[in-house]
Amino acid sequence: MTKMADNSSSVEIVEGCRLPVLRKNQEHEDEWPLAEILSVKEVSGRKLYYVHYIDFNKRLDEWVTTDRLDMKKLQFPKKEAKTPTKNGLSGSRPSSPEREVKRKVESVPLVTQVPPVTPVPSLPSSAEASQAAVFPAVRETTTFKSREDHEQLSSLTTNGTARRLIPAQPGRKRKANCGVTDEMIKVLQYNKPQSASVFLPPPEDSQDSSDGIPSAPRMTGSLVSDRSHDDIVTRMKNIECIELGRHRLKPWYFSPYPQELTTLPILYLCEFCLKYLKSLKCLQRHLTKCNLRHPPGNEIYRKGTISFFEIDGRKNKNYSQNLCLLAKCFLDHKTLYYDTDPFLFYVMTEYDSKGFHIVGYFSKEKESTEDYNVACILTLPPYQRRGYGKLLIEFSYELSKVEGKTGTPEKPLSDLGLLSYRSYWSQTILEILMDLKPENGERPQITINEISEITSIKKEDVISTLQYLNLINYYKGQYILTLSEDIVDGHEKAMQKRHLRIDPKCLHFTPKDWSKRGKW
Repeated sequence: MTKMADNSSSVEIVEGCRLPVLRKNQEHEDEWPLAEILSVKEVSGRKLYYVHYIDFNKRLDEWVTTDRLDMKKLQFPKKEAKTPTKNGLSGSRPSSPEREVKRKVESVPLVTQVPPVTPVPSLPSSAEASQAAVFPAVRETTTFKSREDHEQLSSLTTNGTARRLIPAQPGRKRKANCGVTDEMIKVLQYNKPQSASVFLPPPEDSQDSSDGIPSAPRMTGSLVSDRSHDDIVTRMKNIECIELGRHRLKPWYFSPYPQELTTLPILYLCEFCLKYLKSLKCLQRHLTKCNLRHPPGNEIYRKGTISFFEIDGRKNKNYSQNLCLLAKCFLDHKTLYYDTDPFLFYVMTEYDSKGFHIVGYFSKEKESTEDYNVACILTLPPYQRRGYGKLLIEFSYELSKVEGKTGTPEKPLSDLGLLSYRSYWSQTILEILMDLKPENGERPQITINEISEITSIKKEDVISTLQYLNLINYYKGQYILTLSEDIVDGHEKAMQKRHLRIDPKCLHFTPKDWSKRGKW
């Protein structure tokens, strides 16, 4: 390891300084990305620095020793960069990937963002809301080539639809329906005997913004986006390690556990009631008195070892609050609200001889005016990359099907949440398109509305997914969806790997009418 601390005795590193810091990348190779010093502390006569790697996700922030700092390239903070925090102390605002990408996008001339294309007549769309449907998303492939591509996509699509790159013409008014209920889109499928026609839905009002102007943050939800609390304290992980059953978890982000617990090397949680305790002895004593072997609430689904429990945030307030505290360790850009009464929590568990162990969960509002069927969603790190995320998403849409509604996740989505939803939407929609059968020798036909009704995916999400897959084209005066061999082959390979699926026959769920306050 190269040591860069020779000059540290003569130069004092303060909060807000920037300099290269040694870290290991995914290939376990040394790299020196630029990082910002967020905090400095001294432990046993040794200085430690809490660093945020610029343009990297906050989950990679960590405490480092002096020998990992490149003092030769030290940059001191500028005075104008300092902003007061809640405590009145000075600190520098983070240079987050989202702000950096936004700055880059705004600095690029419009002509460089959209290559020359053949003019395409505009499709019916939600008033300034689903205008992403007018043009196919400008992209080459359906996979991320680099982390930068991933971050740019997440920053441009956190409102659920691709950002519209063509500005609206000033003073031009959009016609209502022009006397037409649907506008035709046809589908071609290369080297396949069948293809289909797809019709676009009529215009409809929407709360989402897809023309590049972010909608105002919602002030409802157990975990809602709110940047006003983005100070030095909440930018730093405060829990070192969590022991949950047989797993030890390294938190990614700040979570407002009691201050006296943040100095402990390990925070112990009861895996059944999620109560937090300060020592292993306290946990063992608690387990002798805790009778729970599964989450509180009703078990509404079981197939094999997988179960789902429905928990009312009003009836099981302590459990719901403890669940939110745990989830906040792995969810960024969120603020925790302790009012869990308006929410339902659906906890997925895995069963063994010791009980039902929590795998992940999602929450939803009892009453949502924006058709949200998920407020927050999380798969715990030990269970990630095993198909459980898609299973949670699929279960949320199964509930929407029983309720007879279309749904969409609450925005903004996290980077991992966006990837999971894009993947689920793509696979679900392609599954329907590929299963269409020709009728009377003609291409089968289906509308966006019908896709939405079959899947319970909101129409705006269907349209944005078709664009994300770059399927929409304009051909001989009609809109067509082209299913290429690469798309079909990629979908078939992905579905072969997807072993975990929700079986609707195993779901025992009766939706309630939460508009009657007495049922709260």
